[in-house]
Amino acid sequence: MTTSNQGDTLIEFQPPMPTGLRVLAAFCGVGGCTRGYQRAGFHVTGVDIAPQPRYCGDEFHQSDAVQFIREHGHEFDLIHAGPPCQHDCTLTAGTNQARRDQYPDLLDPTREALEATGRPFVIEQPPGRASKRMRVDLTLCGEMFGLAVIRHRNFELGGWTMPQPTHLKHRGRVAGMRHGQWFTGPYFAVYGEGGGKGTVAQWQQAMGIDWTDVRKEIAEAIPPSYAEAIPPSYAEAIGSSFAAQFARQAAA
Repeated sequence: MTTSNQGDTLIEFQPPMPTGLRVLAAFCGVGGCTRGYQRAGFHVTGVDIAPQPRYCGDEFHQSDAVQFIREHGHEFDLIHAGPPCQHDCTLTAGTNQARRDQYPDLLDPTREALEATGRPFVIEQPPGRASKRMRVDLTLCGEMFGLAVIRHRNFELGGWTMPQPTHLKHRGRVAGMRHGQWFTGPYFAVYGEGGGKGTVAQWQQAMGIDWTDVRKEIAEAIPPSYAEAIPPSYAEAIGSSFAAQFARQAAA
């Protein structure tokens, strides 16, 4: 049993095994979610409108992600989509509200494309206005995995369900400058520049991402552990033949 520093139970992972299933990671970026699915034994194809020379997946297509889902989504067993969040996130709220229209609203078009495939899917977004426009079936936090980031992410699950893990109490503050005052804490703020947000090496360790040292790529990813937590419940939900393998491995 794995426990946190507070004695709380953390989410545990089983050793990877080939599943024969294929995941499409839409808006893949450098591949935070991709690496998590790979750890669970999935073959992962990424698609992103920008070139991703450091993408860690098995295949990559540079293309409009929504259009790729429409044309090829039905070819995959599961689709994970994390459309860019700037239109709905806190960075374009409040005094930055005027900047919102500079970014495309991709949440609804992405969902429509996903639903049209008839395949199970995952939509991932940070907290913010997007949470009011999506069904929040699951919320994950770095503390659930013993990571040095909080990084809450909400997930809408299409065509299947997953139990909500216990949301553990945070161990303290996020380290860095706030309104001219320095705060210490066990977590790093993995976004932006300055403010004592930590070194690249600290970001890599905090997120569990070691295949890129580009700050922007790390900042735009989710920790691989988040995606790695999904396959056992997905396997059970779809009733696939390898669901029993997950169960046997968990009991071993």
